Amino acid sequence: MRLLRSVRWLLLALVVTIVPLSSQAGVFISVGFAPPVLPVYVQPVCPQPGLMWVPGYWAYGDEGYYWVPGAWMPSPYVGALWTPGYWGWSGGLFVWHGGYWGPHVGYYGGVNYGFGYGGIGFFGGAWRGGVFAYNTAVMHVGVGGGWGGRTYVDQTIVERNTIVNNNHVSYNGGPGGINHQPTPEERVAEHEQHTAPTSFQTQHENTFRNDHTAYAKVNGGHPQNVALSRPLAAENHPAPNAQNFHNSPSNVQNHANPTANERPAYRPETVTRPTTTDRPETMNRPQTSERPSNTSPPHQTEQKESKPRPESHPKPAKPEKEEREH
Repeated sequence: MRLLRSVRWLLLALVVTIVPLSSQAGVFISVGFAPPVLPVYVQPVCPQPGLMWVPGYWAYGDEGYYWVPGAWMPSPYVGALWTPGYWGWSGGLFVWHGGYWGPHVGYYGGVNYGFGYGGIGFFGGAWRGGVFAYNTAVMHVGVGGGWGGRTYVDQTIVERNTIVNNNHVSYNGGPGGINHQPTPEERVAEHEQHTAPTSFQTQHENTFRNDHTAYAKVNGGHPQNVALSRPLAAENHPAPNAQNFHNSPSNVQNHANPTANERPAYRPETVTRPTTTDRPETMNRPQTSERPSNTSPPHQTEQKESKPRPESHPKPAKPEKEEREH
């Protein structure tokens, strides 16, 4: 019995390595096998102006990989943009690089999460004079007077900054992974002052960490709760003092944020579900009158699928190759 228990812990240590870092960075996670492919889903309509989209992703918990649904939420400060986390191949292991808020979108491994996060930068919208405007070529927003001056259509930027990922691969580098090296702009953004995920984002992730049905080993990589229609609660933070910050401090946006005592309890009850159980091999570029999907065309990459073996665990490194087509 003791021998079996010892073997079990040894295997677990080989598959998952968790090394504590600073309190702000949280933990350093690496896994010996690749995360599942990204599910294909329809973005819920943005319920009100001023909310930002945080795409869904595969996290790692007690039972393996589990899906954290995408959600709308207020930005922590005016001018903030979300850089998604990503899994990157390093030294025979898949290493998690957590997401963050900042004045510009940084490197997220070239993973095409969709809805403005096509693999390079962000083209789902832009801050204009303290107000966030949505690019409806890829974002699904509401209609009516409240959206006046808050929407625009720019298909060109979509075509220039999208990495085609017909296989919906969810990691960078390694066997079958996305081959994308950081652009100069992404490198600059990586060294700016960042704000960690809000407490509501952490609570959101933990909720699905404790949801047995969110794990890939249970749902077969096809989670039912792929995105929430109910936005996460607001949490305000001071804006970083960055020289290249693209918004004037005098520009103040009214998020209609509740105070700490008025914040609603977190209830991820209403969700959207996959529209189909079949995974399309290609995704056509959405029209402005249609709901955007979480994939979109241009820069072509190729992925070959294989199962890597866990090896040693050196310091994470960025992928060396990039395949982009202009």
